[in-house]
Amino acid sequence: MSAWQKIFPRWHVFFYRLTGGMIGGRMAGQTVLLLRTVGRRSGKPRTIPINYFPDAGRYVVVASNWGRGDNPDWYENLKARPAAVVQVGRREWKVQARDAEGADYPRLWELVTARNPYYAGYQEQTRRRIPIVILEPMLLKNS
Repeated sequence: MSAWQKIFPRWHVFFYRLTGGMIGGRMAGQTVLLLRTVGRRSGKPRTIPINYFPDAGRYVVVASNWGRGDNPDWYENLKARPAAVVQVGRREWKVQARDAEGADYPRLWELVTARNPYYAGYQEQTRRRIPIVILEPMLLKNS
């Protein structure tokens, strides 16, 4: 991972929080939320900016990892501890994460690839099935 790939997300999170998403709430035409997980090994909070897609009151995120052969760390953190927090603008929600399965997966794959065709290319670059994660809001905070 390059130094830029390590530094950019930190700056993104900083400006998103500082401005309530006015800076960093959109990236390359996509909507962005902040996802706070707990590190599966460290037990420390981890926050990343990530593109999301609204779906029936839920947040849908894609664990593409840019088409790499392994899942992103945030996804592995959610598998270990599915409770997380999302921030959209200035509002935060507790969420429960789960993988899209069954009929949900193809429907959501169509939704996300229609809005961001890069995901289809990422899928072509890897042998793993790119996970789609549904983040179900649990408790409203700061509303």
